[in-house]
Amino acid sequence: MTMNFSRKLFAMFSALLMLSACASRAPQQADYTALRNSKPHSILVLPPVNETSDVNATHGMLAQMTMPLAEGGYYVVPVAEMEETFKHNGLTTPTDIQNVAPAKLREIFGADAALYTTVTNYGTKFVLIDSKTVVSANAKLVDLRSGDELWKGTATANGNEVGYNVGVGTGGLVGVLVQGIAKQVTHSLTDKSFDVAGLTSQRLLATGGKTGLLYGPRSPKFGTD
Repeated sequence: MTMNFSRKLFAMFSALLMLSACASRAPQQADYTALRNSKPHSILVLPPVNETSDVNATHGMLAQMTMPLAEGGYYVVPVAEMEETFKHNGLTTPTDIQNVAPAKLREIFGADAALYTTVTNYGTKFVLIDSKTVVSANAKLVDLRSGDELWKGTATANGNEVGYNVGVGTGGLVGVLVQGIAKQVTHSLTDKSFDVAGLTSQRLLATGGKTGLLYGPRSPKFGTD
């Protein structure tokens, strides 16, 4: 009995060590072969598909996705121009827009590549005795000349990382619950998700990292990564 317990304990300890090692392992280097061969100069950022219940998710992300791309050395088709063009052609939903053939997007906008994004988390949720604002998204860059996928990535951020955490008071469990609810209401009314989306966008589309995009042609660091 004692020996069996010891074996189980050892097995659990070994499993925890393996999980810890996996968690501390550095992110694996992305394969940039296709992106290096394509060398896109201009990018069309398509409206993100919203898989959340928050109607602000698409525009909350879209409004902040062009900045990290421009800072990374790419020319980005102006969002207002993109939206007006699609609206003029009767396309108003992100899903319909993302279903347009790459060759057609190339013909209309003249861009080298398009960014397809999906928002999987957006908003403030009450969890146990606290609430947290979380924005998560994944994206892929597609060559509009060939239709090939050049890069893909995913990122997430939460409100505590951008300074919107509310400290736990001394009012016991009831006080903690009240603060958690108040935090959720405050974040919802002031749309803190928009600020968190900015951090998510930066993490998702930043250049120069192991999993982010390569520096664009307009960057002084172009070709160094």
